[in-house]
Amino acid sequence: MDTENAFAELGLAPDATEREVKAAWRRLASQWHPDRNDSAGAVARMQRINQAFEEIRRAGFGARTNADVDTPGAADNSTPDGFDADPAATAPHAAGPERQRRTLHRKVRMTLEEAAVGCIKVLRGKVTDICVTCAGAGHEMLGGNCARCGGSGAIPKRSFFGWPAGVAECEACLGGGIARQPCAACSGVGKLPPRGYKLNVRIPHGVRDGDLLHVDGRRVRADGPPADVEIRVEVLEHAFFKLDDDGTIRCEMPVDGFAWIANRQVKVPTVTGFQALQLSRDLLCYRLKGQGFPAQRRGARADQLVTLVPIFPQQLSTDQQILLDQLLATSSGAGGEALDDRLRTWNRGLRAWERGTFR
Repeated sequence: MDTENAFAELGLAPDATEREVKAAWRRLASQWHPDRNDSAGAVARMQRINQAFEEIRRAGFGARTNADVDTPGAADNSTPDGFDADPAATAPHAAGPERQRRTLHRKVRMTLEEAAVGCIKVLRGKVTDICVTCAGAGHEMLGGNCARCGGSGAIPKRSFFGWPAGVAECEACLGGGIARQPCAACSGVGKLPPRGYKLNVRIPHGVRDGDLLHVDGRRVRADGPPADVEIRVEVLEHAFFKLDDDGTIRCEMPVDGFAWIANRQVKVPTVTGFQALQLSRDLLCYRLKGQGFPAQRRGARADQLVTLVPIFPQQLSTDQQILLDQLLATSSGAGGEALDDRLRTWNRGLRAWERGTFR
C-alpha cells in the first residue's frame, strides 16, 4: 500500500495532519475491530486500517522499509516478454488469502555463447515477507483504551524537578490511544523470517548486454509466486570474439604461416563450438555464414568474420632453411616453369629496366 492509498483508506486527504490521521485511525479501529464488529470482513478491514496507519507513520517519520532480497554470488538471468519460467521452479509464498505482490531485481551474468544461443540460469536468494497476521504493523489491536495513557495517546512529561513539561506520544499505543499487543506471529517486527527461493529461468537467444527482462511471478507456479522478477542482463567480455551492432561476430585468429601457405585445414572457434575451415593462401579474411549473433532477439543469426594472421618463426632452424632453399630452387629454376605469371612478368620488367638504366 502506497502513501496515497493509505490516506484514502483512512478517508483523509493527502495533506492531513498527524492529529487528523491518529483521530481517523482511532475512529475506524473502534468501528472495525473484530472484538467490536463480528461482520465477515472486519478482520480484513482492520488489517488495512492498521497497514494504512503504519504506512503514513513511516512516510512521515522515517524511510519506508522494503522487502529485502539477498543475492549471493553471481546472479543469473532474465528476458523481456520472451521469458519462460520452468514450471518445476520452487519459490516461497506468503501465507493468507491474498498473496503479497512485489518485484525482485536481479542481475544475470552470461557468456557471449550463452547469450547467442539461449540458456537456462538458476536464481537463488532470500526474500522477507510482511507478516499477514498484523499486515506488517507488528502489533494486534486489543480494543478499548490503552492502559498506559488511558486512551489519550499522550503521556505527560516531567522536568528534572518534577514540574509538568508538556506531553509525549504514548509508546505503548504509538499515540493511537487503543490498547494493542505485539503480534505473536512475527514477534512484533512486522516481518516473517527470511526464506530462500530457487528459480529456473529460460533465457531466449539473442539477449544483449543491458537488456531488462521481466518475469511474471504467476508463471512460476500455478498457486502463485512470491514476486515478479526483473533481471538485468550482463554479457561478459569474450577472449576471442567482438560483437558488432548488426550481429556480426569478428574473430582475429593467429595461424601457422606454413599451414596457410600449404592450404591446410584449421579449426575455427564459433559460439557453438569449433568449425573446420579450409585455408587458401590467397585469402586472409573468411566469412562463416550463420555463425554470428542474432541481429534481433529470437531472430536468425548473422555471420562470423575470421581474419587470419599468419605467424612465421622469427628464426628458422637449419632444417627449415634447407627446405626453403629447396623451395626457392624449384620455383626459380631454369626456364622458370614453377613461376607465377605475376612474378614472371615482374622479373622480366626488372631486367628490361636494368638494361635501360646502365646503358
